[in-house]
Amino acid sequence: MSVLEFIRETLKKRKMHFTLIDPAKQEPERAGRLAKELEEIGTDAIMVGGSTNITTELMDKTIIEMKRNSHLPVIIFPNGVQSISRYADAIYFMSMLNSGDRDFIIGNQARGAPLIKKLGIETISMGYIVVEPGMTVGRVGKALLVRRDDKESAVGYALAAQFFGMSLVYLEAGSGAPEPVPPEMVNAVKMNISIPLIVGGGIRDRMSACKILDSGADIIVTGTLVERFSDYRERLGGIISCIRGRGNVEEHP
Repeated sequence: MSVLEFIRETLKKRKMHFTLIDPAKQEPERAGRLAKELEEIGTDAIMVGGSTNITTELMDKTIIEMKRNSHLPVIIFPNGVQSISRYADAIYFMSMLNSGDRDFIIGNQARGAPLIKKLGIETISMGYIVVEPGMTVGRVGKALLVRRDDKESAVGYALAAQFFGMSLVYLEAGSGAPEPVPPEMVNAVKMNISIPLIVGGGIRDRMSACKILDSGADIIVTGTLVERFSDYRERLGGIISCIRGRGNVEEHP
């Protein structure tokens, strides 16, 4: 079963949780131990990537350790060609739809596509939309940030992603954001698309996760939570218990 098929089949039954690990924030061996722990806690997949200080060698070493220590799918969350690793299960073939820089919309993708084909990595097409405050990814990606009160723009970008034939839409407030994407925006986007909706950035506890899930998110992503909070096990446990309690009767195409 491909990673995308795994996601689609799981979403027919329930919501999902993904953990984002930045290879630049810890040694590969620590990332491997963390992957094992995350599997035990109940995350569904691991996303690997970061906005800065990423090299192919670092990606390779980190993913090898993750695969050695867990059975979770490992998905590359790329910031450029240097993020591509032959050892991953899949890569988001993503376009930052509201970037002001052509490279983040199509340039990096065109440069990376031949290598991805050569390595035979599964691609999962995704429309990536950065919402205020955007944090580091917004700055690095030169995002024309969607204002927090601008539901119409978020809906427009998300529908464009679906009409382009992309498999997923990702609303991103930015790693370490002080608060998540507004629930009203999540709901507006979900009401207008028929492909799975991922929401990440600023989700640090059960209450914020439940609000985003109840607004329509199919997949919740947490990242800096495991880097910044000593009680991340308890926090993740609460978030994942909320996710497990939210079934998803919709069948995505």
